[in-house]
Amino acid sequence: MSKPPDQLEEFSAKIEHLLVELDEVRKLNHTLNKVAVFLEDIRFADIVQNYTAPRKLLLTNFLAGLARGLGLTIGTAIVLALLGSLLTQFLSIPIIGDYVRQIIEYVQSYNH
Repeated sequence: MSKPPDQLEEFSAKIEHLLVELDEVRKLNHTLNKVAVFLEDIRFADIVQNYTAPRKLLLTNFLAGLARGLGLTIGTAIVLALLGSLLTQFLSIPIIGDYVRQIIEYVQSYNH
C-alpha cells in the first residue's frame, strides 16, 4: 500500500523539520561544551592564582570578614533601635507597660 501524495509531502515536511531541530540541538550542545570547558579553565586559573598569591587570598578574606562583621553590627543596632522604639509604644498597656518601663530604666541606668 502506498501513501497518497499529500501524506508523503506532510511526512517529508515533518522529517525536514525534525532534521532542522536536530541540527539546532547539535549546535546548542557544541556551544554548551565550549562554555563548560571555559568555566573549567576559569576555575582552574582561580585555584592556581589562590595558591600562587596567598597574600591576595588573605587580604580578600580579611576584607570580606571585616565587611560581614561591620554589616552584622550595624544591622543589629538598627534592629534593636526599631525594637526599642516599638516597645515604647506599649508603655500605656498595664502589665506589658510596667515590664517595658523597667527595661527602659535598666538600659538608661547604663547610659548615665
